[in-house]
Amino acid sequence: MTFEKLRLNRLNQWIIIHLRYLVGFAFFPSGLIKMTGERFTRISVDDPIGYFFEALYQSGFYWNFLGTAQVLAGLLLVTQRFATLGALLFLAILSNIWIITLSLSFGGTSVITSLMMIAVLILVIWDRHKLLPLVSYNSTISVKAYPDPDRIWVMAGAVYAFCFIALYLLGPTNINDHTYWIAIFLGVTILLTFIISNYKAYKNRKLLVNP
Repeated sequence: MTFEKLRLNRLNQWIIIHLRYLVGFAFFPSGLIKMTGERFTRISVDDPIGYFFEALYQSGFYWNFLGTAQVLAGLLLVTQRFATLGALLFLAILSNIWIITLSLSFGGTSVITSLMMIAVLILVIWDRHKLLPLVSYNSTISVKAYPDPDRIWVMAGAVYAFCFIALYLLGPTNINDHTYWIAIFLGVTILLTFIISNYKAYKNRKLLVNP
């Protein structure tokens, strides 16, 4: 099957849209922790992994920069419209994280980062037609324009991003605390957004992409 047929297949389009959501939000927890200047782990500095993260944390602004870059990459991915830029930024950041988890023997974490690498490479390959002109030299390339995700997926990504960030800012909640019900509301909003967006896409297959 040719790349064009794969790219125009509506099931593949649906998978890529939700893979962008999944990969994008994978960076949110660790990215937001760094952005707010908190420690990512409590592992003892006697352990090489703990020592490494403590050194990064003590770097100050660089720690915040890493978190900001992670959150930015995630946001670009879930916007769908700027997903190619998000995938490239995500690939640059994740490549370093992946090598670190392999070199320091993070155990199961290295398996997770390897799966994330596969996912982000799929996203980059999906948009390869946008990247081909960057690697061509002194030659004319005809770039085929494929349809972009419909506005419904852009709106869904914005709702997901807002809710996930709000949930992080709320932090741990107690059932007797008013923030608990806010967290419940945000969780229900995420679930309803997923159901409604996918129901509309199923009901009208044309909603997957703009013509």
